[in-house]
Amino acid sequence: MPFPFAHPLLRRLAVILGLTVYVAAASTIALAQTTEELPDIGNPAGTILSKDDEYSLGLMVLRELRQQNEILDDPESAEYVQALGSRIAAQAPESAHQFVYSIVKERDINAFAVPGGFIFLNYGTILAAGNESQLAGVLAHETAHVVQRHIARAIRAQSRQSITTAAAILAAILLGAMGGGGAAVEGGIAAAEGMAAQQQINFTREEEYEADRVGMGFLARAGFDPEGMPEFFEALEHHVGVEEVLIPKILVDHPATADRIAEAKGRAAQLERPKHLQDSVSYTLIRERVRVLMADPDTDMRDFYRRRLETRYPLMSDQYGEALAQMRSGHPAEAVEILRPLVAAHDSVILLHSALGEAQVAAGQMQQGLSTFARAEALFPRNVPLSVRYGEALIKAGHGKEAHELLLDVFNNAEPTPQQIQLTARAASAAGDPGDAYYYMSEYHITSGNLNLASHQLELALSTPNLTIVQRERYRARLDEIREFLAEERRAHHGRQTADNDGSHLEEMR
Repeated sequence: MPFPFAHPLLRRLAVILGLTVYVAAASTIALAQTTEELPDIGNPAGTILSKDDEYSLGLMVLRELRQQNEILDDPESAEYVQALGSRIAAQAPESAHQFVYSIVKERDINAFAVPGGFIFLNYGTILAAGNESQLAGVLAHETAHVVQRHIARAIRAQSRQSITTAAAILAAILLGAMGGGGAAVEGGIAAAEGMAAQQQINFTREEEYEADRVGMGFLARAGFDPEGMPEFFEALEHHVGVEEVLIPKILVDHPATADRIAEAKGRAAQLERPKHLQDSVSYTLIRERVRVLMADPDTDMRDFYRRRLETRYPLMSDQYGEALAQMRSGHPAEAVEILRPLVAAHDSVILLHSALGEAQVAAGQMQQGLSTFARAEALFPRNVPLSVRYGEALIKAGHGKEAHELLLDVFNNAEPTPQQIQLTARAASAAGDPGDAYYYMSEYHITSGNLNLASHQLELALSTPNLTIVQRERYRARLDEIREFLAEERRAHHGRQTADNDGSHLEEMR
C-alpha cells in the first residue's frame, strides 16, 4: 500500500493478498522453490502465477467492489482516468499487461493495485493532487507495482504460511464476491491479519521504493513532470501531519514519507523535465466533476462555486463545476445558461457539449438537447461518454431504436462497462426488441459473475417470438457456452471433493 489512508477492508486485503493468490493458484501451478533476486522490470515471474491467474484474481476484486457500490461508474470520469493511466502504461514493456484503471468512491487519499493490471484510485486522490503530473505520478507508482510483479513476490515471501489459513481467507473473499457481502470478506481477512501483517509490511517497504523508481521513469517518458511524484509525497506529508510520527516505523505499511520524498527528488533530478507543461483541459474539468458528484448530498455546491468565482479570475473549470452543481440542485435551466457560452468559446471540449445536452434535456428543452448531442456526435464519433449520454437522452425522448443503434455501434468498437451493457438492454427494450434486451441483460449478469441468471435471461431471449435466424443462433451459442462452462465447474468441484475425501482417508489410516 503506497499511502496511509485506505478503506479498511481494502487495506487488509492488500496486506495479505499474496496469501489469497497463492491458494488460488496452488492447484494448477508448481511454485518455484528458488532464491532468485528481485526480477528486473518486465520480468514476468511466470513461475509464480500465470497471466490468467492474475487476471482472474484482479477481476474478482473489481467485481466485489462493484457489488459493494464502491466504484464510481461515471462515464466521463472513468474515461479520463483510464486514458491517463493508459498513457502511463504505454511506457511499460509491451508484453506487460492490459491495464484497467477505476475510481473508488472513497474520500481518503489512496490508490492500490491488484493482480492482473487492475488499479484503483480513490476519488479523494484526484482532489488532493495539485496538478496532472502529481495525479499521473500516483498512477505511475501503482502501474509499476503491477509491472514489477510485486504480488508474485509476496506469494513467494508468504509461501511458508499456513495453507489452511490462506484457504479460509480465499473462501471469505469468494463468499463476498458471490453475494456474501463485505462483512464476510472482512471477517475472513481479519482472521489471518496478525499472522501475515508484519512479514508483508517488511516486504512492502522494498516494493514501494522500487515502484517509485520504476514509476518515475514511466512518468517522465509519458511527458509528465517527474517532480510530480515527490510533490505529491509532500502534499501527502501535509495530510499525515504528526500522526505518522506517533506510529512505530515497523508497523507503518509504507516507507517514511520524508525518506520517500528525498529518494524521489533525487531520482527526479536525473530525469528530463518537459518544457512549458500545462494541465490538460480534461484534468481541470474532471477534477471539478468528481468534486460535485461525490459531494455530500446535503451540501449545496452552488455556494462553493459562487465563492470561487467571486474571489478569483473565472476559470472554465469553475464555471463547468457551477453548471454541474446547478443540475445536481435541480436547476438545469441555470446550467444551460452557463454552458451555452462555454461551448461556443471551447467547441473542441467534449465534456462541455455533453453537459450542455444533459442540461437541456433535464430542463425540458428536449429538441435543443438532442440537437446538441447530434452535433457533438458528428464532431466526436464513437466517444463513449458522449454516446452514453446521447443514448440516455434518446431513450427519454422515445427514440429507442436510434439509441439502440447508436450504442451498438459504439460498443462494437469499445468494451462497455456493466452499466453501459444495462443501458444497451434498456435501449433494446425501448426499441421493441425484447430478444436483444434479454440478451444484453445476460451479458450484464456475466460481468457480475452470475452465470445462472445469465443463462435464465438467454432462455427468455430464445423464447421471444419473431426472432431472426441470426439472433437465435447468437443466443443459442452463448447459452451453450455458459452451460458448458458451468458443467466444467461442476466436474472440477466434484474432482476436488473426491481428492479431499481421499486425503482425509489417508490421514485416518496414518
